[in-house]
Formats: sequence, C-alpha cells, structure tokens
Amino acid sequence: MPRRDHGGREAPHPALLALAAPPGPGSHCPGAPRSAPAPAPAGGAEPSAHLWARYQDMRKLVHDLLPPEVCSLLNPAAIYANNEISLRDVEVYGFDYDYTLAQYADALHPEIFNAARDILIEHYKYPEGIRKYDYNPSFAIRGLHYDIQKSLLMKIDAFHYVQLGTAYRGLQPVPDEEVIDLYGGTQHIPLYQMSGFYGKGPSIKQFMDIFSLPEMALLSCVVDHFLGHGLEFDQAHLYKDVTDAIRDVHVKGLMYQWIERDMEKYILRGDETFAVLSRLVSHGKQLFLITNSPFSFVDKGMRHMVGPDWRQLFDVVIVQADKPSFFTDRRKPFRKLDEKGVLQWDRITRLEKGKIYRQGNLFDFLRLTEWRGPRVLYFGDHLYSDLADLMLRHGWRTGAIIPELEREIRIINTEQYMHSLTWQQALTGLLERMQTYQDAESRQVLAAWMKERQELRCITKALFNAQFGSIFRTFHNPTYFSRRLVRFSDLYMASLSCLLNYRVDFTFYPRRTPLQHEAPLWMDQLCTGCMKTPFLGDMAHIR
Repeated sequence: MPRRDHGGREAPHPALLALAAPPGPGSHCPGAPRSAPAPAPAGGAEPSAHLWARYQDMRKLVHDLLPPEVCSLLNPAAIYANNEISLRDVEVYGFDYDYTLAQYADALHPEIFNAARDILIEHYKYPEGIRKYDYNPSFAIRGLHYDIQKSLLMKIDAFHYVQLGTAYRGLQPVPDEEVIDLYGGTQHIPLYQMSGFYGKGPSIKQFMDIFSLPEMALLSCVVDHFLGHGLEFDQAHLYKDVTDAIRDVHVKGLMYQWIERDMEKYILRGDETFAVLSRLVSHGKQLFLITNSPFSFVDKGMRHMVGPDWRQLFDVVIVQADKPSFFTDRRKPFRKLDEKGVLQWDRITRLEKGKIYRQGNLFDFLRLTEWRGPRVLYFGDHLYSDLADLMLRHGWRTGAIIPELEREIRIINTEQYMHSLTWQQALTGLLERMQTYQDAESRQVLAAWMKERQELRCITKALFNAQFGSIFRTFHNPTYFSRRLVRFSDLYMASLSCLLNYRVDFTFYPRRTPLQHEAPLWMDQLCTGCMKTPFLGDMAHIR
C-alpha cells in the first residue's frame, strides 16, 4: 500500500527522499577522519563500467519512483509561511495599494516603457534610434541587480555570488570569464558594493518592485543602442536619465491616467479584493491603508473594486505616505484632506474613520492608534519599502504579495520540471558519492556527468526565464531576493485573494526544512523510518 502524507497525497519513495542528502567527506580538522579510497567494484569490473552501472540504476530508480501524480502538488492559490503565525491573534490588517489591493495587468508595462522611452528622446535628447525598441516582457525578472559603472544587469544569490550565465550588458549576455574578470577573479560581490538596506548601494542597485520590470527593459535597450552604435557614454549619467524618465511617468501622473481611463483593462481581481476586505470586517477586524499613491487615484480604483462607500471598510486611510521614510522619519506630520482631496490645516490629534490623511509618520500613527506588535498584519509587494522596517523595527507581522509566485508554481508543477529537477538531484548525489574514483577513465565518466548536470540546470532555469531563470533560486541557492523575502515576511502569496482560501482564525505553520548537517539523518531515518538510501554500503566510509 502506498505511503501517504498528511494531506492524503502519495508520499515519495524513501530512496527519493535521500537523493539530495550529501554524505560529505571527513573534515580536515586535526583528528578528523578523511575519506577512504573508493571501494573496489564488485566482480573485478572496470571502475568506469561500475560508475555507468550505478548511473543506469539511478536512472531507472528515478523513472520508476516518480509517478505522474507527483506533479501538481503545489497550489498556486496557497499562502506560504516563513514564520508561524495564527490569524486568530491578528486584530488589525494593513494594506499597501498598488500591486496589493489593486493588482495590475501586464499590459501596463509596455505603456510605462514606451512613455519613458519617448521622454528620453524628446526631453533628454537621446538618439531617435532608441524608438525602434519595444518592450520585451520576457527579458527581465524582479530582484535583479544592476552594476551602474559596469552597465551590468545580473542575478545574485543569497551569498552575494553572481549566477554565471545571467549577466547582461544591454541585451547581450556577458561571457562568464569576463564577469569573473570584472570582479577581480571571482563571482563574489563584496558587501560594501552591494545594495544597501533599501536596495540602493553606492554602485549597485537592486530592482525590487514590479514597476521596475519596464525600467530594467528600457535600461538594457538604451545601453544596447549605445554599444551597438559605438557611442561613448557615462554609465552613471545614462542610468540616472533612464531612472528619471521612469520616475517622470509616475510623477507626471501618466500611469494614473491610463489606469483611470480603462480600469477594466488594467485592474485585476477587484471583486476578490472586495471579498477579502468585507470578510475581514464582518469578523470584527480593523483595517487601514498606507500607500504612496495620491488620493484621487486610490479613490477611483477603490470605487471600481469595492464601491462608493469603500472608506467605511477602513478605520484609517493614509495616501502619499512617502514610504519607506514614513516608517523612519518622525518629522512629517499628518495632514487631513477634504472630500475633494484638498489639504486642510487642522492639527491632527486623532485618526478618524472615513477621513483621508496625507504623509505623516509611523511613530505618530502608533501613538494615535495604539496598534502595535504582532496583533498587526501588514501586506505589501515591496520587501524593502513596505515590509522591512515594520518587521525589524516594530514587530508587526508582514505578508508579501508576489504575483510571480503563481506562474512559478505552475511551472514547478509540470512533469518536465519535476523530472528534470529530480534527475538533476540524483545526478548530483552520484557525483558527490562517486568522486572517490580518480582513475583516468572514471574521471572521464565524472566529467560527462558534470556536463549533463550543467545542461539540466540550464534547462530548468530556462523554464522560468531564458535569461535569468526563477526569481527565487539560482541553480541551487536561494536568490538575494529570496533571502530578503524570508527575512522580511511572515507569509507570502500570489495575491491578496489567497486569504479567501483560509479561515480567519487559521494558523500557518512553516515546514521544518533540514539544515545541511541535519539532512542525512532527517531524510534517511526520520522520514523513512529505515535505512534505504541507495548505495548505502558505498557511503558508509564517509558518513
């Protein structure tokens, strides 16, 4: 009878659970045992034949033990927990507006790209040839870093290493050897060069919000044009001009105008947002909104999604808050707006339901509302501007809205991804265990396996994005983006509507994932209850 997990799904075979368990050679500390020589193949077979036999055995094992139903295990509409949190303890819910309450269609990105491109040409006097470039939605992903002085767009992992094969100058990939040479013979980016707390370092910036997708695309296109035409340029000036042009699209209200003219086209899941808010209020929860967007824009969007009485759902509404400085700067006072959005001169001594406030700061907000600590749960899409300060400085619970999660989970659920990743893990395990065979023929076998492993890694990367892969992983390490996601959010989900799948008193339990030194014990004994690791005899001398 097949083993079942707690959700009723058929559990993987014990052997599969052990594929990723690294045996690890002995430490080189004094007195620690070192790896023993490779055991002689049974029956006097050549070592290379022995290795290929093990390869075929593992191939068959993976094929036989990966049933079709192992795919589609992940739910794109689920909420995923980095930290244990019970909604029963949450009394107050807070929200950002853009890409949190209001989810936008991808059709908005080419509009931003085109408008900023035209601003560069018409106001910054950039070459007319840039107009030939159109927005490519498949080029960049969120969370990439840009080295301003090197004009290099790249993906960096949680350990500050550039993922080779994901560095681009303009629209062209930069060879791995050149990337390593640019950083002094290493893939590592020193801490002092990396982006700071809010993603803005002295020479490297991280693109963290969804609005940055057209910015990265435009930056790459402009660099591509200058390099392709042999035009000299200052990298810092070009970077600033592009970011200023993107900023102008927002500051001049162009984006707001497009959305307001056609909300049916640009705003997604409005009915689900209304359902989430109504459900929370009906269960006695208090709600507030803190957004950087202006009142007129927010008001029109909320009327579209919720109705004319949307403000009655919220106990406090704050617009043009100027996050992230809203969370750290004590100097800016709250200002009240009238029904038409005109500033009033009253001194603010309390925050009233149904009223609209502008700017202000979190310290006055906490003093006036007394909403403190873990009974407050705030949702936003920007890990730095929305969530970091609230979690680290004020102890609020936080929820990250990651729209890309839905697509990535659908890819993970495909048979192609599951088989490719599982065999890649199995092959990695074989390489680690069989590296003790060092005769000439065995080294050729291991080299062939290394080549196949690299090809598999490139295949799984391209399933997500041909240039940069998944926003959550490099080949095997978490990305820098993932590291920040885990650090700054208790929960993460594809959209706010995921809350509708859970009771308002639901408790989210993060799964205990093994540390590397726990993995062999965890997988071989705790999960399986027995020692069925493939080729355990060969591994015994290095355990």
